[in-house]
Amino acid sequence: MITLTPSDRPNACQMAQITRKYGMFVHFGINTFYDTEWSNGKLSAQGYRPTAIDADGWVRNAYEAGMNFIVLTTKHHDGFCMWDTDTTDYCVNRSPVKTDVVAEVAKACEKYGIGLGLYYSLWDRHEKRYKDDKAYVDYMCVHLQELLGGAYGRIVELWLDGGWDKMPRKWNIPKLYDLAHTLQPDCSVAVNLTIGKSLRKRTPRKYMPQYYREGMPIRYFPSDFRLWDPHFPRANDPKLYSHGKELYYLPFEATICMRPPNNWFWDPKYESDKTAGAEYIAQKYRELTAQDNILVVNVAPDIHGKQTAGDVDCLLKAADILGIRRNVPGSETV
Repeated sequence: MITLTPSDRPNACQMAQITRKYGMFVHFGINTFYDTEWSNGKLSAQGYRPTAIDADGWVRNAYEAGMNFIVLTTKHHDGFCMWDTDTTDYCVNRSPVKTDVVAEVAKACEKYGIGLGLYYSLWDRHEKRYKDDKAYVDYMCVHLQELLGGAYGRIVELWLDGGWDKMPRKWNIPKLYDLAHTLQPDCSVAVNLTIGKSLRKRTPRKYMPQYYREGMPIRYFPSDFRLWDPHFPRANDPKLYSHGKELYYLPFEATICMRPPNNWFWDPKYESDKTAGAEYIAQKYRELTAQDNILVVNVAPDIHGKQTAGDVDCLLKAADILGIRRNVPGSETV
């Protein structure tokens, strides 16, 4: 059984994540086509109808903006799977547009030389096996085998979400962690709301990132890093957290949504909103990376499979401020 080793400093996997520094979150799925953030697993798969899927453009934008990896949503809380799978009737290959989105993004990441990370929701509001804890964990293991087993190349990060819907022990995180690291030894794995006591639903305010203290309990063990979107850790962010009587080093990965307030999936009603702002993104980048933490910025594609010009422009301005903008091979700098 692969597990996390007690330490007061980052291991090789964590050091690689810290070195990546900056990435792009991409939320794209069934919710994109119903103008909603969260759905209940009952939206018709026939509504998933992108006119195109510009995966190359998403990754190119990340590359030019100085980012070093992508975190792609493979399955949100609704249970709709964004890759070619036979495990469910709720997936792209049962929709009008059968493109394997994970495959397209993986291909683009290899082309531009940046890492591929995957977001996967533990919570699933569509799958009938969900109420049977053991059967559902087995179902998730099949998904992880499909996603991490080599079909999509090297995976640098696995971002697990939705754990609050059941008690932590019901997810069998050690089994998922072991499988992920067996399939992808260099993949950093974490569960959202990482720190706190093993409670279902609401976590006490004292465990929010701005109040972290050394030695606080790890709620989902093992995890290689800490998550609690969309919050930020305090200054002098402590890195050591406890499980049993041991301490473990865990960096923090923070998220900014390009279109506030916390708009993960594209929605036309937010199109006139201001972006998060290049200065703000640059400020948070500096604060986080100075503490050996990581920043991801969510840029949601629209129903045409493209990221909007205003969002991309904001990213590029932030890159110019930080001096990390790259020239895309074969094109001129804008």
